[in-house]
Amino acid sequence: MIVQLHTWAMMLFQTETEPSWDLISMWTQMGWLAKGVVIALFLMSAWSIGVMIDRFLAYSAARKQSREFAPAVAGALKVGNLDEAIKVADAYNKSHLAKVVVAGLQEFRAHQLSPDISGEEIEASKRALERAEAIVHAELKRGVSTLATIGSTSPFVGLFGTVVGIIHAFSGISTNKGAGIAAVSKGISEALITTAIGLFVAIPAVWMFNYFTNRIDAFDVEMGNSSSELIDYFLKRRQVRAGVNR
Repeated sequence: MIVQLHTWAMMLFQTETEPSWDLISMWTQMGWLAKGVVIALFLMSAWSIGVMIDRFLAYSAARKQSREFAPAVAGALKVGNLDEAIKVADAYNKSHLAKVVVAGLQEFRAHQLSPDISGEEIEASKRALERAEAIVHAELKRGVSTLATIGSTSPFVGLFGTVVGIIHAFSGISTNKGAGIAAVSKGISEALITTAIGLFVAIPAVWMFNYFTNRIDAFDVEMGNSSSELIDYFLKRRQVRAGVNR
């Protein structure tokens, strides 16, 4: 019995070749289906990285221009120069605040020739601000939902590759009639690579989705505050106009 076990062990070590676990070797050992999973995950990663860069640049520009826009438009409104305020808003076309404020200013300026500013005109300006807020919110949110989709689906794509790798490993065992590491190395490499890449794609996408969502919420608050302040400004102008007409 001992002799027979020794013979089997010698046959196993003679037939097995030491598997290689570097990335290139693992890629060459993978089947076409596992390679397709890896390519799909890399495409998802490239798409998410593109969205991250685009949104980061857009939000940074919006933040920077809004900080410059706020004091500039406040100075123009303080002296009652709506035309100058609109020109200032047009100059900062990447600012989320400017896009909202200019909509209200243009609607309000359309009624400047009337002797009195009615409540309906104030409401019209308010609705213009609300429409502008909705449009800017949609612009800020563009592409962010893609990160959520990639973050939630890429682990399952990687899991699919894991299942394929396990099936490949069992197929190797069945084909080689043995349980050595060489018989299952290809399948194990497929499972490890696809699982790792799936997590590598998902984790940054989820992190950045949460980060961008918080940034959008902050922008929404800023736009809402600016709209309220502008409506208060219109009401004060209305009171001043009513006092002058008397």
